[in-house]
Amino acid sequence: MPTCTEPQTILATDCGSTTTKTILIERTHGEYRLTARSEAPTTVEAPAEDVTRGVINSIRELEEISGRSLTRAGAIWKPRHGRNGCDLYVGTSSAGGGLQMMVAGAIGRITAESAARAALGAGAIVMDTLAVDDGRAPHERVELIRAARPDMILLSGGTEGGATQQPVKLAQLIAAADARPRFGAGFKLPVVFAGNSAACPEIERVLGDKVALYLTENIRPALEVENLQPARSRIHDLFLEHVMAQAPGYDKLMRWTSAPLLPTPAAVGLIMQLIARREQRQIVGVDIGGATTDVFSVFRRAAGDPDSAAEFNRTVSANLGMSFSAFNVAVAAGLQNVERWLPMRLNERDLRDRLRNKMLRPTTIPQTLEDLLVEQALCREALRLAFDQHKRMAVPLSGVSQQRSISDAFAQDSGADTLLDMFGLDLLIGSGGVLSHAPRRVQAALLLVDGLQPEGFTELAVDSVFMMPHLGVLSTVHQQAALEVFDKDCLVRLGWCIAPRGSGKPGRPCLRVEIHSGEHTRSHELTVGELKRVALEPGTRATVKAVPARGFDLGAGPHQPVQRNIPGGVVGLILDARGRPLELPHDHAARLAKLQAWNSALEAYPTE
Repeated sequence: MPTCTEPQTILATDCGSTTTKTILIERTHGEYRLTARSEAPTTVEAPAEDVTRGVINSIRELEEISGRSLTRAGAIWKPRHGRNGCDLYVGTSSAGGGLQMMVAGAIGRITAESAARAALGAGAIVMDTLAVDDGRAPHERVELIRAARPDMILLSGGTEGGATQQPVKLAQLIAAADARPRFGAGFKLPVVFAGNSAACPEIERVLGDKVALYLTENIRPALEVENLQPARSRIHDLFLEHVMAQAPGYDKLMRWTSAPLLPTPAAVGLIMQLIARREQRQIVGVDIGGATTDVFSVFRRAAGDPDSAAEFNRTVSANLGMSFSAFNVAVAAGLQNVERWLPMRLNERDLRDRLRNKMLRPTTIPQTLEDLLVEQALCREALRLAFDQHKRMAVPLSGVSQQRSISDAFAQDSGADTLLDMFGLDLLIGSGGVLSHAPRRVQAALLLVDGLQPEGFTELAVDSVFMMPHLGVLSTVHQQAALEVFDKDCLVRLGWCIAPRGSGKPGRPCLRVEIHSGEHTRSHELTVGELKRVALEPGTRATVKAVPARGFDLGAGPHQPVQRNIPGGVVGLILDARGRPLELPHDHAARLAKLQAWNSALEAYPTE
């Protein structure tokens, strides 16, 4: 059969920790569209211990849906023949817990922080961060490395031309631990050294026989310079060569793919960065799963400067999730902070039991409205905690060349110098079952608004059926297909949140909004504490002028108007006059009344 210049049929899979999700993309009428989706249990663990079984099971379900053959002789049928098989097959994976790393640096708030940023940007879960100044005794660090059994370690330390003793000390601890990786018994633990090049000979002497050592460029060649990409590239290569190659069945899966496998979070990060570049927008994305919550951001390094270079950041909150980590969220947030979002009375024992049941039966879905409200209350707190952690990690190096002083580096743990200027946030994207599969889209919008508290004008969206990882890896080989499916089938544009920063007494004026659409003008005035939903249909546009009251700010300064021409969405406009930071009434009866009023105003839940 003649080779097509453009692929007509594309398969993409994401092997998650519990579920393998497959999508089928086809080129029809000159454009790429999602035509089918399926899923099956992931099979990386016993008794199957072969990830390809779950992949094939998921694709066979897709064959039943699409009415075509996509597998042959127990493998993916490639290249395509007629209607059967596919032209491209790509994949991502977080099965077996994803890429799990430890990082080590000479100084916790400088090189160790940079090492963590490098690992997170490569799609890893950072299990722990070691530093010479972390306050732990040497034997404690050794036991920690030995017990953790990470997939790999990123070791850093020392600027070029600086001292070499500190990274060598950390290398000695790694050698003493003599740790083994999770996968591949008998294989050496991969260690990437991205520190002072002058220390390389001694690092090789200390670690050479103990680990699989790889050298790359220094992530902090000078105190005022951060150089993360070489380390991230090396981590990705080792993820394929060592981690995935040793995991059950992945060697076979990698032979099937048309592009290298990517860690699921790294693929999501790619599509986020691609959209941010294409639309010239600042983006935050949240992916809330059963065990972890990932937060992604693309923000300009110099706030307010549209010509400033954008910086990508990712964090993973490894114990904040909706099923396996449900009770961890309650512990981290405080049970009373979960309860404060419930618009009905529920005793503490009942709430605890519901959360424990979710941990014991992680694949269950809410069966009653009360179950749904508890799950969504938990989601708000998981999002809040994960986003707070992200803002503390997404810290700029001052100046156009990512520069900062020693005092800046030591002072930035407060999070006050975060890159994330909320007035500058253009698009907020939510993903994960609790958001993507919320019974009403307005519920997903409200969860994003309550959990992340956007300010000014912010567009809200959700990933329709969790396909951003698939599209992220597809973008590495066929960007056009990834973007077309993202626009037409992946992203559900919910609408906009307009929320002023500030606080005031309930009942006093807060926000006046005029909406000009066609020949019609609508005006809305909100007092402090109000929430209102205004219809603005998808495919329409409106010029919206918002004027905050005295003491409130929409990004142009206190009491200054902001006017934007914006598209509609399935939810429309959410006018949020509750103030920022958002505070709920302390009195229980008053809080219940407020929550019920907000839910009613947005028509978020059934009234019967």
